[in-house]
Order: sequence, then structure tokens, then C-alpha cells
Amino acid sequence: MSDLIDVVLPADQTEGTTNVVGTWFKAVGDRVELNDPLLEITTDKVSVEIASPAAGVLAEILKAEGEQVEQGDVLGRVSAGVGASATPEAPSRTPASATAEPAAAPEDLTPAVRRLMREHGLQAAQLTGTGRGGRITAEDVEAFVAARRSGTMPASQSGIPSHRVPHTAMRKSIAEHMVRSMDVAPHVTTVFEADMSAIVRHRQATRSAFEAEGARLTFTTYFVRATVEAIRAVPEANSRWHDDSLEVWEDLNIGIATALGPGGLIVPVLRKAQDLDLLGTARGIQVLTDRARDGRLEPRDVQQGTFTISNHGVSGSLLATPIVINQPQSAILGVGKVQPRPVAVENQVQVRPMIYVTLTIDHRVLDGFAANAFLSRWVDTIERWS
Repeated sequence: MSDLIDVVLPADQTEGTTNVVGTWFKAVGDRVELNDPLLEITTDKVSVEIASPAAGVLAEILKAEGEQVEQGDVLGRVSAGVGASATPEAPSRTPASATAEPAAAPEDLTPAVRRLMREHGLQAAQLTGTGRGGRITAEDVEAFVAARRSGTMPASQSGIPSHRVPHTAMRKSIAEHMVRSMDVAPHVTTVFEADMSAIVRHRQATRSAFEAEGARLTFTTYFVRATVEAIRAVPEANSRWHDDSLEVWEDLNIGIATALGPGGLIVPVLRKAQDLDLLGTARGIQVLTDRARDGRLEPRDVQQGTFTISNHGVSGSLLATPIVINQPQSAILGVGKVQPRPVAVENQVQVRPMIYVTLTIDHRVLDGFAANAFLSRWVDTIERWS
């Protein structure tokens, strides 16, 4: 006897605009152990593995790769206590005689992908996988079939040769999040510039001591500390708009936008930044950014942000506007590249390390006066650092 146990997307397991099934690591009929990773759920923020609730055999897959799911949805079912020999039949399988099996290890392809490849007579070697670890997804198969129908180099409507790159689940979710933010909040950006001379001097004098403590002292560390001071001056920047009120958060949970290369962008959150000193801030940022780039972020690492910093200058950008607000927040800070520029200092022209800094606000929450007050405090903190 065996019991069917639901594999459920837990409440509060993920946070993002949408939850999408990324990759099933097991196929129907595969033996699983308790807490074995079964599948991956992807949002615009983080990917989360869902573990098997019991030892047994994966009996059903109810949500296919690429399918949007909600918290509480049943994703599949496990036959608890069933041995490897008691292998249930996979639903909707095409007889093996219909077409040749794809030349790929079964564990590398989900049932949905294998079925699509059989239907279209495809081999794994013909496809380029865009899933985690280069796995082939259903979207990869569909994109290949569409391209083949119109020629190996399909032409766009303009007649120019082109090819299509399937969107990842994260990229789709980011796009939806950005569109929704621009639709919901009237974006207004104010621009200041700041002299980084005091920060450069302090960092040069202090960096070795921080490294001895195991912490990288980056410019972003100072930007977070200046942001804390600016929010203290303008608390409404750390808030959420409701139709009947403005919710001003007591904790300063600062999100640090972190680029993942072609994979997109993620925003790990430094919690309770108001309680940290410079060393604690440097350590916290280092842990989060290392986890983000290694793909080791946990759901908690990207949840409950109240304000976001985009240090786009690390990739060479001088100025970016507007930077789209990370909903449901009310503002986002953008910091450009540190660049030596001639400036007037006491009626003399000197070359100083300068940055452009922007604050993009939800104009329902903040007006220009408040935005300027925020950046004035931010710049003053940077330029008077000691």
C-alpha cells in the first residue's frame, strides 16, 4: 500500500511578482528520498528548490515547466513508501515506437520536454538549453520548432535576418514587475552630484583594517550609510503607498541591486541597516552579494526590502534615469561611476572624484522638495565623511 502525498508550493516560500515552475529535477516514476530536491520555482528575485515531502516514487507532475503557480498550489504527488520497482506510468506518454527517444540522459529532460521532442522528432543535440545548468526547457523546444518552420534564420517583419532567444522565467517576471511599477507609480527623478574625496581618503586609510576583519570595504558600503542618514531626514522615503494612508516602515531594510550578467538582476536585502556600523554594513553586503552571484540566496535574503540602491556605476554608467522603483517601495537611489572631473573649489578649478546621484520617487508619496532634502542630506554625509 502507498499513500499519495501532495507536493505543495508553501506559503511565504517565495516572494516575487510571479512564481513559475523552472525545472523538474525528477521525472514521473523516479525514486525520491525525503527532502530530495524535486523542482525549482523561479521568481524575478530568487530561485527556490522544493523538496520531496516523503520517500517513495514521484507519481504525478501536475504543474509543467514554465507554468505560473500560486502559493498553496499542488505541484505534483509522491507515492510514499513505494520502492523503485513500483514505477507508476507517466501520464500522456507517446508509445516508444512512434519516434526515436532523444539522445540524452533521462534525468536531464523532464517528461514534458521529452514528449515535445518526440512529437517533433528532435534530438537533444539539436537544442540549446536555457534552463538552470543548461537544461533544455519546453520553451527551448517550442522556440526551435517555431524557428524551423520559418527557416533556420527567420527574418523579422523588417526583412532583417534574426533569431529568437527564449525568455527565462526570471526575465519574464522582471519585465512584468517593471511594467507594473511604471503603470502604478508616477516616476519623478531628481539629480545631484557629490564629491567623493572624503570617502576615497577614508577608504584608502581603512580598507586594510577591514580586510583583516574579513570584510570588503566598497563604495556601496558608504552609500548605504549615507542612505540611512538621508532616510532619517526624510522618513517618507522608506514607505509604502496605500489608498487610505502612507505606511512608513520603522526598519531600514536596504535592497542592493546586484547584476547577474545575462541572467538578470536580483535585489538582496540588508536588514535593519539603521542598527549597523560601517564594518557591519560591509560584512552584510559582502555576504549578500557573494550569495547572489553564487546562486545561493535564500527566500529570506530578498524579502521585506523597504528601500533600494542601484549602484549602476560599477558597470561604467554615469547617469541612469529613471530607475524603475522596486514596488511596493516609494523611492530608489541610483549612483553613477566615480569619475575625476574638474570642479570649482573656492574660486579655483580642481580635479575631484565626482559622482552623479539620483533619487527616483513615487510622486504620490514624495514631492520635489522632499526628494531634494533627501539628496541634500545624502550628499552632505558623503562629502563630510570623517
